[in-house]
Order: sequence, then structure tokens, then C-alpha cells
Amino acid sequence: MKALVVTEPNAFSVEEVTEPEPGYREVVARVRAATICGTDAHLLRGDYPGFWPPSYPFIPGHEWAGEVVGLGPGTEELGWSVGDRVAGTSHDACGFCQKCVEGRYNLCENYGKEGLHRQYGHNYQGAFAEYVVHGVKSIFPLPDGIDFETGAVLDPASIGLHTANRGGVRPGDNVVVFGPGPVGLLAADAALVRGAGRVIVVGKPTVDCDRLELAAHLGFETIDYEGKDPVEMIREATAGLGADVILDCAGVPDTFRWSIAALRKGGRVAAVGIPTEGVDLDLQELVLYEKELVGVRATAGEMRHVIPLVAAGRIRAKKLITHRFPLEEFGEAIDTFNERRDCAMKVIVEP
Repeated sequence: MKALVVTEPNAFSVEEVTEPEPGYREVVARVRAATICGTDAHLLRGDYPGFWPPSYPFIPGHEWAGEVVGLGPGTEELGWSVGDRVAGTSHDACGFCQKCVEGRYNLCENYGKEGLHRQYGHNYQGAFAEYVVHGVKSIFPLPDGIDFETGAVLDPASIGLHTANRGGVRPGDNVVVFGPGPVGLLAADAALVRGAGRVIVVGKPTVDCDRLELAAHLGFETIDYEGKDPVEMIREATAGLGADVILDCAGVPDTFRWSIAALRKGGRVAAVGIPTEGVDLDLQELVLYEKELVGVRATAGEMRHVIPLVAAGRIRAKKLITHRFPLEEFGEAIDTFNERRDCAMKVIVEP
């Protein structure tokens, strides 16, 4: 089969590789659509050496949808069949450790241990390929009303919902989202699903792209902080009190600091963006005003819940798809994503 093979940081090509075979309680699926994630861009650059990926050569990709073409032992009795339309997610956890038993499999205590845990497209071969193998714990039936392209956006949509859940958004809350990228806008929709009274998306335009325009088109309030203080602007928009919940989907040092400063007393920041450098935080603010900062990693069961929300149009995954490329043009696809060409959001790769 054809697959995108990474051989070292910033070195990749589409190559012929051996088609994978499913093992116990695994399926092999034909990938109909996969999308590029910000984590993929970091991984290709080598920003997480020795961790994502643990070694080379490596096939990335973890947001995908397709159809089952082969069944491993133990799958039929669980209800899976050849021809099933499915969407994949990345974590295939052990299922036995304390975190897995408690439903927090994204924090599996056996992460990365051979035979116990896989994170597809991160520490195990992924879906930028014609075919992919997944354990049945990490695939979900795709309803007829969701096409393959939208199905490939279900994984980031579930992360958006997990972010809003970790933020503890309650009915009537003033919610601020830093970062009007795909996960930010999906998290903004998820905040509305949880009953947020207002959702304000904060960002600034680049030379070629104003993602805030899309946020406004989707009906969100927006703040463009270009040349201004975003903390002051958020407080001004919330009668001087600050936001009840902030969802930091940018993950850069400034947004971490701004998020804590712009919180209402007793508020919470849920941070899903992964900083690649150190962050100086005002811990006095955190302690004296009982503010909370929680991390968000992938998803912990939200995939099943997000599918009907996407099908009903309440989380608008399809509206974020902007570009499509065949696998053979992956170089153009990743450049389009990284450079936000034509205001790229979710970029589809079609093996």
C-alpha cells in the first residue's frame, strides 16, 4: 500500500509499504479521509524527540474515517463486520489500569508499553496511508448522515467536547476561547452544547488569514487583540469581572498568562494547546482567587457523545473543512496547513 513515511525530522515521502494485518480484536480499514492536526505538524518537525514518534521510520496520522475491510480474531462476536463505516481516534489503552477502569483511558498508566497501549499516529503507525489497523476500542460506527470527510473531523470534535467538559462549562457561563483554529472553534461549539450563555473567541489575524471572520460567521462574539491588551478587552466585555471559563486552544506562553489574568475569581482555564517552551505563571492569582488551571489530553469517552452532536449540526465539524489533497501531494497539504494558505482550517488528505 501507499503510506506517508517519515524518516527523520522534516523528511518524509509517500512510499510503498507492507499492508498491515489485524491482530486480536483489531480491524484493518481502508482510509477514505484523514485530516492534518497541529500535532502532526509538530511531529513532522521533530518537536517531541523520542516520544512522538519513538523511532523512525514512522507513519503519522490519527484523525480519519473509512471502511472496515478485514477483521482480526475476536471482532465479529463484538458486532463488527466487513464494510462497516467507521471513524478512528488515537488512544487504544490497556483497559486494566486504575485510570482506564475509571474511564480516563487517555491517561493510561501503561502508556507506550508494548502490548498494553498504543496511540495511533503518535507512538504507533497511523492513518496517512491507504489502510490502517486499529483496535476495536478506538473505532466508532459512522452514521449514514456523516460522510467520510466529516467523519475524519470527529476526533478533533471529541477533543473540543473534552476541552469544554474539563472546563466545567455550566449553563449561562461567560466562556472565552483563545485560538480560533479548528479545535478552538469546535470547543466553542461544545461550550454552547453545555449551555454557555456567551462564547467569545479571541485571536488576531495573520497577514493572509483572519480566522476570526469564520468565528463571527459561525455566530460567536470575537475579540481581535492586535496591538491591544486581550486581558483588558475580555474584562471590558464581561463587566469587569472576567470570564467564568477560558478554553486555551492556542497553547503558547502568552495565552496561558492571559487566561489566568482574564479569569473571574473562582474561574477555570482548560488548556488543550501543548506549549513547546517554558511558561511563567502568576501563581498568586491562582491561589488568592481560587482560580483553576487544568490540562486537556485528547479525549476520554467523548467520541461516542460527539457523533450525534455532529450529525445534528450542533457541533459544526463539516464547516471547518477547507482543503483537500491526495496523499501523493502531502507536502503541499502540510504547507497549506502550516502557512494557513487561503485561511486553511481542516485539511483533508485522501489516500
